[in-house]
Amino acid sequence: MNVMEYLAVKAKKSPAAIVFPEGENPVIQEASRKLAGQGLARPILLGNRKVMQKGTKAQSNGRLPREIIDPSSSPELERYIEQYCQERDMPRTVGKKIVTQPLCFAAMMVKNGDAGGMVAGIAHPTEDVIMASELMIGFQPGISLASSFLLMEVPGFGGGEDGRIIFADPAVNPDPDPEQLADIAISTAHSARDLLGWEPRVALLSFSTQGSASHAMVDKVVKATNLARQKAPDLLIDGEMQADTALFESVALKKMDSESLVAGRANVLIFPDLNSGNISAKLVQRLSGAASFGPVLQGFARPVSDLSRGATAEDVVGASLMVAVKAMS
Repeated sequence: MNVMEYLAVKAKKSPAAIVFPEGENPVIQEASRKLAGQGLARPILLGNRKVMQKGTKAQSNGRLPREIIDPSSSPELERYIEQYCQERDMPRTVGKKIVTQPLCFAAMMVKNGDAGGMVAGIAHPTEDVIMASELMIGFQPGISLASSFLLMEVPGFGGGEDGRIIFADPAVNPDPDPEQLADIAISTAHSARDLLGWEPRVALLSFSTQGSASHAMVDKVVKATNLARQKAPDLLIDGEMQADTALFESVALKKMDSESLVAGRANVLIFPDLNSGNISAKLVQRLSGAASFGPVLQGFARPVSDLSRGATAEDVVGASLMVAVKAMS
């Protein structure tokens, strides 16, 4: 069973309501029909029904999902505006302009439990999706920033979690400081556990293993490891270590000076910066033919996924499955 099949089985047990703020986009509509038709989720599209119906007739590709909400005329709009303005001591006129925006309205739905999660980004940059989610939903307790992870299925690789590895953060934070890197490690461990049911074994990567090199970049990873362990003593987190030490037991036995429950068995890899994470992910994907799922946003109090603006309907379905399963946890 591949990752998408596993998620589909879980999602069908209790289909979550997923809100799509870019509901007028035809790719979103196609993905929503698939999600609803297969019983994977209960899609809620934001936008103007008449605009959507015109587009559907022009394409002749099926009916619209049942639930469509126009934020400007929603009966929940006033409640959302009042809530948002009270929390920030903000004038109503300003709050209305913010909350009426589809991204913000969708995030307020998620915050209030009117939707289990949000999938957006096919018509908005990542920064806008993150900003709306941060403003409206906020972060998990103890987490200070949004980050992302990528799930890789590597053919012929027996390590990680049955050949699967999570990479973080390959898409959001260019150069996290030690505190931020620690939060990325903790958020990613939670994602691995909540989404995939793994017992996360988290390795913070460096070009050094247990002090084999001395440099400020190594010091950052060492400090991040210690902070992550202090904040989440229940998680298996180790570092600093090189990638081969993290993934191969034969190498770990040679390079590690002390016993580790992570080294040689890591299923979650935390890269020290965006450069290393993004480059490594693309190299693994292209050189090994690995299947890649994501990037998926994490760190928010409720599930949110960001789409590429070139996403296909199948990409949207995959992202929605991840959000739907995380909404169940």
